[in-house]
Amino acid sequence: MPIAASASPSVSDATRIGALAHRALIDELEAWPKPGLVSPVDSGSHRDMDAGTLRRSAAAIAPFFPDLVEAGARGVPLSELRRIGLLAEAAMLAATGGVNAHRGAIFSLGLICAAAGRFAGAPFPAEARAIQVGDLWGEEIGRRPASPVSHGGRATLRYGVGGAGAEAAAGFPAVREFGLPALRRGRHLAPGDVQAARIECLFALMAELDDTNLLHRGGPEGLLFAQRSARDFLDAGGVGVADWRDRATTLHRAFVEARLSPGGAADLLAVTLFLDSLSTS
Repeated sequence: MPIAASASPSVSDATRIGALAHRALIDELEAWPKPGLVSPVDSGSHRDMDAGTLRRSAAAIAPFFPDLVEAGARGVPLSELRRIGLLAEAAMLAATGGVNAHRGAIFSLGLICAAAGRFAGAPFPAEARAIQVGDLWGEEIGRRPASPVSHGGRATLRYGVGGAGAEAAAGFPAVREFGLPALRRGRHLAPGDVQAARIECLFALMAELDDTNLLHRGGPEGLLFAQRSARDFLDAGGVGVADWRDRATTLHRAFVEARLSPGGAADLLAVTLFLDSLSTS
């Protein structure tokens, strides 16, 4: 049975939703300390990008998020959403000199934008908005094979893990089960400290996600190291202990030394922040 849509979004609504998606990318970038990831402090384990690269990328793809909201409201097929996503990707590559800064985020945030357009005018909790993506396009996404040319796609094929496509097709279960609860827990553990809540969320995702970027960079051993490190951080109290920043910074240095970067968890941190902002704005 087709999924009924709500009223079409106004131009201002599409602009607002698109701005929240862009804000989620910037908030993910500015979160610190993040093991191995780019931040305004340093480039982490990445030699081809820095904070400026990610800001240029986010600015380049921002205009496409309202387009995806409006496309979702029209009920266009997934192929049309993909066409818009490829335009966003081309804009990203032009802005970054060919560096893939946000391909995964374009895919995940773009689908959420389209679902928000499809269900415009009705309030939904963050978890419901995540599930809508799977309900609308999960079956079709699940039929698409992993890319044999991207780092994440090759890791998916080699190690038999789900990757970004499987996560979206299932309605972002890692975000629903780990990301959103950890974001809320972080706010409780460190009231008023938005950075703490974001880092609690990131570590919760790192502890559970079969991150294809970690598999690409470090194989199963690198993934296991990252997952255990994140679990140890959380088990020791997460951001609820006074020295959490020092502990996270120490892990950051260890990840950089090992050339590890939990890029999949970073993308899902942005997804979590976007879904949370959609449910509260």
